[in-house]
Amino acid sequence: MNIGEIARRAGVSRSTVSYALSGKRTVSAETRHRIQAVIDELDYRPNAAARALKEGRTRTLGLVIPPASLRLTDMQLRFVASVVEAAARADFDVLLSPSGGDHDRSFERIVTGRRVDGVILMEIRLEDERVNRLERTGLPFVTIGHTANPGRTWWVDLDYAALVARCVHHLADLGHRRIALINRSTELVAAGYGPAQRALAGFTEAVHERGLTGVDLCCGDDPASGEACLEQLLDRHPDVTAITTVNEAALHGVQRGLDRAHLVVPRDLSIAGVVAPHWAEDFRPPLTAADVPTEMGGHAVDLLLERIATPDAPPRHLLLRPPVSLRSSTGPAPTR
Repeated sequence: MNIGEIARRAGVSRSTVSYALSGKRTVSAETRHRIQAVIDELDYRPNAAARALKEGRTRTLGLVIPPASLRLTDMQLRFVASVVEAAARADFDVLLSPSGGDHDRSFERIVTGRRVDGVILMEIRLEDERVNRLERTGLPFVTIGHTANPGRTWWVDLDYAALVARCVHHLADLGHRRIALINRSTELVAAGYGPAQRALAGFTEAVHERGLTGVDLCCGDDPASGEACLEQLLDRHPDVTAITTVNEAALHGVQRGLDRAHLVVPRDLSIAGVVAPHWAEDFRPPLTAADVPTEMGGHAVDLLLERIATPDAPPRHLLLRPPVSLRSSTGPAPTR
């Protein structure tokens, strides 16, 4: 059964059927019900569009990601994968849309085009106009990350401040007195990127609490930047004996820099961080880390489906604090 046959039996135009199925234009409830009655009468096995028509939904979720020109980190890709997998288990499709830079029109189409039942927004800044835009539309949305005003929206996030502080306290307990933070890029920190800002806040507070000397460095999300950052650290701060990091994309470069400097971990330099488990296990030796849970995207999907089902419910939040897994990259401070 095609659109033409549905239109003939329902006594409407092909375009009306198309609009009713796609949701691109408003169709009266009476007409929509008449079209659905034709589908039901013929015992047609509903495809996704017909099911959406019957339920008044698209059964599609929007996932707003950084533009492709800003290469996604492994952690970001895993968030995307977990969103897609969780949505599929709930019988939803996922429409990916970039935002930022030259992609504002794509984001606007997601927000206003009635293409999705709700939106998951990644890479949140403390002040994020995209969040404000979604709030104004009334379209259900959930963020992976949270703004400086977390009480008014639905979100799931890692407690970067607490996790970085735990790493600092662990290193301090091992006798390290001079510790460096390898953060995300200068651009992200300056733009108010939530994880980078909170990592710095947690690091600064823990260093102050333990009476340590702290050095914070920004680093691009790639191995070359990681190698350059480590070289800069060793050159300018040779007394540093430990590092904590939230920049997993730079870890391979940090590893190369350690090899070039003939430093042995943890004998000469201890390292801990907040990274995905496979990054921690691939480091040599395996990295002591708060393992980033790969199911964060799944939690975001669960929250979004809950919000779609109960639009008047108060906002819910999920702040994750995974334990620090002790591996082989941290040890007692060297005697210098």
